[in-house]
Amino acid sequence: MRRFSGRRLTAAVALSTLVAVTGTACSPGSGGAAADDGTYTVWDPYPQFDKKSVWAKLLDDCGDEAGVKVERTAFDTSDLSNKALLAAQQDNSADVLIIDNPVVSTLAEAGVLTTTEENELDTSAVDGNLLAAGQSGGKTYGTPIGANTLALYYNKDVLRTAGVDISSVKDWQSLTAALEKVKKAGKKGITFSAIGTEEGSFQFLPWFWGAGAKLTELDSAEAADALSLWQGWLTKGYAPNSVINNTQTTSWQEFASGDYAFAENGTWQLANAEKAGFDYGVLPLPAARGGNAAAPTGGEFVTVPVQGDSGRYAVTRKLVACLTSAENLNTTDAALSYVAPTGEVRAQQAEENAALKPWIEAVEAAKGRTSDDLGTKYPRISEQLWKAVQSALSGAQSPEDALAEAQSAVK
Repeated sequence: MRRFSGRRLTAAVALSTLVAVTGTACSPGSGGAAADDGTYTVWDPYPQFDKKSVWAKLLDDCGDEAGVKVERTAFDTSDLSNKALLAAQQDNSADVLIIDNPVVSTLAEAGVLTTTEENELDTSAVDGNLLAAGQSGGKTYGTPIGANTLALYYNKDVLRTAGVDISSVKDWQSLTAALEKVKKAGKKGITFSAIGTEEGSFQFLPWFWGAGAKLTELDSAEAADALSLWQGWLTKGYAPNSVINNTQTTSWQEFASGDYAFAENGTWQLANAEKAGFDYGVLPLPAARGGNAAAPTGGEFVTVPVQGDSGRYAVTRKLVACLTSAENLNTTDAALSYVAPTGEVRAQQAEENAALKPWIEAVEAAKGRTSDDLGTKYPRISEQLWKAVQSALSGAQSPEDALAEAQSAVK
């Protein structure tokens, strides 16, 4: 097993401040791993789950199965990456680290994580598009515990009033035509988040990728098509000007008012959708010329940090295998409102909950933000992308000029 470099870790602390890429969520407990005393540490980003939760019970059960005690510490997502970097500097890493998928490449580049080749984790059942979020430099650093992503929620009553058949919405042209009908019927069209943060990039990416654009070429004609689509919706009144400042939460609140036909949002709103008081449906985000657009994946990876005592890896491998087994993934992903990363478990989910079927389709078409070996380059690209979106939607620049400036800034 390789050891980490203090110089690389120091550089990575600075990098981590840029990785505010939680899709689209404590202080530390009693430290990380030490000499093998029969206690193994797990750090996760789920402070919402207490000691009596299904998640906490699963950790205890996996510890029992491996013949060890599991000591869990839950952090806020925004704190966890820095805590992991600092712990690695002190050779005091957790045995198992569950981390937001865009942060995996940062920790990997810093030398904090072992590869799946080194730790012998079996990822053969995991879908390649989801596994790619945890890959850097041709190596894989962990396995996804589940995924969430974006899709279009729609209000069936509003569409019925406007005379829109949802089955006709298959691409950008037909979606825009539906929005036109909705506006003529006196209703509101579509709401989303275009705020100047990672949330704005997260919500723009399905349209960006759905146009065929690449994050390495922000100034492409395809990228301009995607930004022009959003700008056109605002100009024509199909989307409200509030999207410029909307978070995914405030965007959802607009949709929950019952006045909007569509809202771009994620699996995490399913419980709120059930409480909205109107009949709703879910549609995978359409690509420009039809089919499902790739939406960015949210969700976490189960990773194995580098340890000074390499004798701990054998038990750690048992813990990770237990947490990511088919049976346990189904239970955990239900608790997290995630779609499973393997076809076998997704089939179980679809059988148990038909409402997940459009989300399963969306996840199967999804893409990691750091995929294409972008790794730690992604945060800077994302920042310039959301700035371009803000500039175009506010009318300060044309889509073409805003994206040209963004590409120049990235270079």
